[in-house]
Amino acid sequence: MRKIIFTLRKYLLPIGMFLLFETIAITLGLTVHTFYFYNFTYIGFFVSLGLGLSIARYKYARLVAQLGVGLYMLVFLGIINRENMQIEGFFYYISIGSFYAAVMHYLIAKIIGPLIFGRAWCSYACWTAMILDFFPFKVPQKPQNKRLTYLRFGIFAISLILFLIVFIYNREALSSIMFISFIIGNVIYYVVGIVFVFVFKDNRAFCKYFCPITVFLKPASYFSLMRIKVKPEKCISCNKCLKICPMDVDMLDNKRNRRNGTECILCGSCKRICPQKALTY
Repeated sequence: MRKIIFTLRKYLLPIGMFLLFETIAITLGLTVHTFYFYNFTYIGFFVSLGLGLSIARYKYARLVAQLGVGLYMLVFLGIINRENMQIEGFFYYISIGSFYAAVMHYLIAKIIGPLIFGRAWCSYACWTAMILDFFPFKVPQKPQNKRLTYLRFGIFAISLILFLIVFIYNREALSSIMFISFIIGNVIYYVVGIVFVFVFKDNRAFCKYFCPITVFLKPASYFSLMRIKVKPEKCISCNKCLKICPMDVDMLDNKRNRRNGTECILCGSCKRICPQKALTY
């Protein structure tokens, strides 16, 4: 019995995450459409599986979640179902008064959800990062360029402006244009992301400088309930966690305004490498 209780405590986070997604799945499945029951159950399963495998220190834990969720959203929802899940898709569905599809996705994963689980989306579900994480620079080889972080706001503004131009001048073809923009947008993201990987010698350079979604994610993640925190009494100041962090976060500072605090993607690399198990969610 003690062993069972200990196991449940150890895996409380993935269990809680699955229950959260299942609550969303059942609620939306009953009130909106049965599709959302299967959709969020599926996503919740893979995100929770990734978290559980990460706690179990499985080397490819996040990759399991990334491939499971990322390919589902990119191929099934995006290409097969022709739903634009990028930022312009969010603008599109808002503009036509549809609060389903991308709008629902953004509210849960990127606007309201991060108040609970921060930027876990970036770590366990993003189909762009899914590919970029295959490259060899998992630990940044260069310090982050703070000036370039403002580039993401420019990309966000460009996406909004291009959408408004199409919405105003070619509204009849908007649906088809949104699908084409989804394909072209993903190609651009992958190309830019791969170029950034080698220019900055950092797999996550795209996330830090280019991704427009962080305009939503960063403010919400500041208030996130789920955060990496240190137990000072256990920490021996070996700094292994700081050296391995892909987002240059100072997780040894428990304040919300710590260095790069809103960049944390909850990848768990710092927790896994800590010899004292001094880091926790």
